[in-house]
Amino acid sequence: MRIFLLFIASLVSVCSAAQVRITGLTCNELQDPMGVNPSDLRLGWRIESDQKDTRQTAYEILVSTSRAKLEQFAGDIWSSGKVNSDKSVNVHYSGKLLQTGSSYYWRVRIQTNHGEAWSAIASWSTGLSRDNWKAKWIGYDKASPWDSITTWSRLSARYFRKDFRATAQIKRATLYIAGLGLCEIHINGRKLFRERVAAAPTDYRKRIFYSVYDVAGMLNKGANAIGIVVGNGRYFTMRQNYKPKKINNFGFPKLLCQLEIEYTDGRRTIVATDASWKLNVDGAIRTNNEYDGEEYDATKEWENWSTAGFDDRLWMNPQLVAAPAGKLEAQPNPPVTVAKVLKPVSIRKLRENVYIMDMGQNFSGWVQMKLTGQRGRQVQLRFAESLQADGSLYTANLRDARVTDRYTLRGGGEETWEPSFVYHGFRYVEITNYPGVPQVDAFEGKLFTDEMETTGSFSCSDSVINKIYRNAWWGIASNYKGVPVDCPQRNERQPWLGDRAAGSGGE
Repeated sequence: MRIFLLFIASLVSVCSAAQVRITGLTCNELQDPMGVNPSDLRLGWRIESDQKDTRQTAYEILVSTSRAKLEQFAGDIWSSGKVNSDKSVNVHYSGKLLQTGSSYYWRVRIQTNHGEAWSAIASWSTGLSRDNWKAKWIGYDKASPWDSITTWSRLSARYFRKDFRATAQIKRATLYIAGLGLCEIHINGRKLFRERVAAAPTDYRKRIFYSVYDVAGMLNKGANAIGIVVGNGRYFTMRQNYKPKKINNFGFPKLLCQLEIEYTDGRRTIVATDASWKLNVDGAIRTNNEYDGEEYDATKEWENWSTAGFDDRLWMNPQLVAAPAGKLEAQPNPPVTVAKVLKPVSIRKLRENVYIMDMGQNFSGWVQMKLTGQRGRQVQLRFAESLQADGSLYTANLRDARVTDRYTLRGGGEETWEPSFVYHGFRYVEITNYPGVPQVDAFEGKLFTDEMETTGSFSCSDSVINKIYRNAWWGIASNYKGVPVDCPQRNERQPWLGDRAAGSGGE
């Protein structure tokens, strides 16, 4: 008999030790002088058994401040004792008051009509209250000479970095971050790569989500560095300033970041964004826009820019900028991430130096490519869902979305690139100015969607109905981006909930 732990709460979520990401809670309004009010915290579990008619008759829950204690079956935060009940969802937590910025471990023992069993250990973490935030919002509230603030706005990414030292052996390290619109995290030269985009989109006048990560395994005792790239996302988007009530612009990109390090000797260190960080806006990502694409110039890369000791004397200090109007909250939903990797089925020549690549499946995401060529050569990728009669891309349905990525080669050997802050809805890719003849092995497509489990499947003897089912799966997966959007390809991509309501009956 196996027990799978669930976790249901408006405040916190389960994470496993194997995952790098942990989800915190916000307690701006639930903060008690002694900690977090746990009244809304609920637990749940699922039992799987090889024996028929297995029914729960009782449970016992243990919650502890450490995994080691719980391995010894010591619940220093809560021991429910034996509860005669068949309830396995929405079980209210009734233990001690929880502390902000802390981790908790729990397990449950189930009695059934066929015996009893303990679950594995799961965990959750609590987030930060308003008083716990030591970080300040930083940014660069203006455009650069090479930027263009127009209907099709061009604004280069913001690169932030900070050197710091860990003075003892690290027990725990938790990163709290809100990068508006989107951000990419690097620590000691390694990219935190499980998610491509850190937070789900919101109306930033009402709510801003922060994400929480366990980064202890990425830090060293001694010298460390953190580097964060902030892209435009839905925060800065002058793209449709002729439709201000449809697509809002909230200001220039900005960053709030707090790294809390706990040492084995009990001491703590906080590394938080402030005016002492370093900033450069003249980096490789020259522009990024969900509708029009991303341009990356590899000749402007800085080698080892997110490692300790990098020479950033020519970088500027960021501005201390105004906080967004919305309330800061921990992101309650799973991340948006890469769910599948697709290989192209064919590449054919359309005309001189222009090729059409067929991914074999319509989906939303982007393309990663490998290439070798001369420094300064620019390769262009343009995306569409279908083709015209002459074999070229059909883009009329995209309206004024330009859906174009551009990559400028660094030169000197094989290069691998994929965009950081955009996605496209497509099956076909027009490849222009690729060095040599592009081959399918040089490309991968990445499906970008909410981290959701597919819990069922369907097949029958009718191939048409099977295709309808597969199309529905791909359509749903392609339109979940933190919120369900109406389309992933043209110049809308808005969370029209009517589309979701209309389709929910068939899911």
